[in-house]
Amino acid sequence: MTTRQRHIAHLHLHDALTETQYADVIELVSSITPHVQAVPPDAVQLDLASALRYFDMSPYDVVQLAKIRMKALYGIDSSAGLAGNRMLAAMAADASAPGRTTWVPAERAAEWLYPRPVTALPGIGRATASTLSRYGLHTVGQVADVPPATLQRLLGAGQARLLAERARGHDPRPVVPMEPAAYLVDDLVLDRDCLDPARHHRSVLGLADRIGRRLRGEGQVAGRITLTVRYADRSSTTRMHKLPEPTNHSPALVAAALGLLTALGLQRARVRAFAVRADDLLPAGGAYRQLSLDRGDARARAVEAAADRARRRFGAGAVRPAALAD
Repeated sequence: MTTRQRHIAHLHLHDALTETQYADVIELVSSITPHVQAVPPDAVQLDLASALRYFDMSPYDVVQLAKIRMKALYGIDSSAGLAGNRMLAAMAADASAPGRTTWVPAERAAEWLYPRPVTALPGIGRATASTLSRYGLHTVGQVADVPPATLQRLLGAGQARLLAERARGHDPRPVVPMEPAAYLVDDLVLDRDCLDPARHHRSVLGLADRIGRRLRGEGQVAGRITLTVRYADRSSTTRMHKLPEPTNHSPALVAAALGLLTALGLQRARVRAFAVRADDLLPAGGAYRQLSLDRGDARARAVEAAADRARRRFGAGAVRPAALAD
């Protein structure tokens, strides 16, 4: 019995979308295939199996159909990756210039994947990449050729097993149709391309602070923070950070977002927009919080609550972080 070949498409959207616009995109691509998984805030993944039979087109042509419809109906530009699994499709989309589609056929997957830098694999952070680099492992192919026992000694059993699977291009995860997960996002589109690291810092700080205020206002806490940076050439970079505990405390959210910004090492990058997203949302009343003996933490939360009361009474601009003062 032969296994049906999968054709997975990853569409990366190059516009800063509102929640309503993103929902419109989900509805549009769902008219092409019912197997659509939301990857907020700026991507969707499609399993094209049923669409190939319905439209009697090649996988590449079905992807082009989805992109053309998005552009025609909503004016949204996109790039796409097409491959045999979700991981390869997402990597192919990341490697695609705006407006282009990269197709990685199953028989050429290893040829395409192996020369790529190991940091292109999802979930490979700077610490893991640095460990691998010390042992001369810079490309995906070099990692794939390392015996599993050696990788386990370098990284530990769990991470080594996952890395070995990814380096060989394996990803059995299905595309799971679902509604976009609950999240809060705030973005800032700059009036011109910005090369100033200080302004990058202020922009991300302001976005994370506003996310904290919105979470507290809605009685929610977030378990993860994601930073997306869009550049002058319309490409983008997205990084996420799992918080130690769910929180709506602005200093914790700001520290996480600024940590992601620092890790990107943008320096003189020409940035056009930033977006900070909080997800893994929970009701604040049902979330746990590690008790602290630090009186400074209690004072900071008391000041934050007082600032929230002042904003509700006198307006959002009544209290701001000192770093954002004019």
